[in-house]
Amino acid sequence: MDLVAKIKSSPVLKKKVLWSLMPAGDSRPRRWVRVFINPLCHKRGKGAVIRSTVRRDLLPFHKFMLGKKAVIEDFSVVNNGMGNVIIGDHSFIGLSNVVIGPVEIGHRVILAQHVVLSGLNHGYEDAAVPIKDQPCTTRPIAIGDDSWIGANVVITAGVTIGKHVVVAAGSVVTKDVSDYSIVGGNPARILKRYNFEKKVWEKM
Repeated sequence: MDLVAKIKSSPVLKKKVLWSLMPAGDSRPRRWVRVFINPLCHKRGKGAVIRSTVRRDLLPFHKFMLGKKAVIEDFSVVNNGMGNVIIGDHSFIGLSNVVIGPVEIGHRVILAQHVVLSGLNHGYEDAAVPIKDQPCTTRPIAIGDDSWIGANVVITAGVTIGKHVVVAAGSVVTKDVSDYSIVGGNPARILKRYNFEKKVWEKM
């Protein structure tokens, strides 16, 4: 049994290791983790930028990868505590975005302001237990290359956004979106698809 499996199989050991990485009840890692451990575990491509006000709730037991010349803008939050966060080359994470793993963002993706991507859900099934004390579940979010996510969009856990998709501002995306589509609304629905033969976006 390897070290990681041994830690996961022992609730007592797992609790101690988690406490050493971050204070109880907090999602932000301890300073020693941020300074000494994370730079060894996480990858940042050449020319990538993370603005100084970005909150990095990044832990060593899941991946964080930022592609070359990608940008994470001011006041955003990136959290890989429950799953990997992978951001492709030349992608742009706009002001005040929230990205909670597991999330994979492709290359040349644009996220406008105040976008929320959360691959995490809180449990609520047991009405006798406060929601904050119930186990969390995760379902990965994926965004394909060359897509544009408008301002104030929410993409829920388990959703896959295809390639070259436009999500209109203010939308709530709860279902997968196929390639070369424009979607909008709450819940989001397909508004247009690209017709490659006619080379136009057609209303649905």
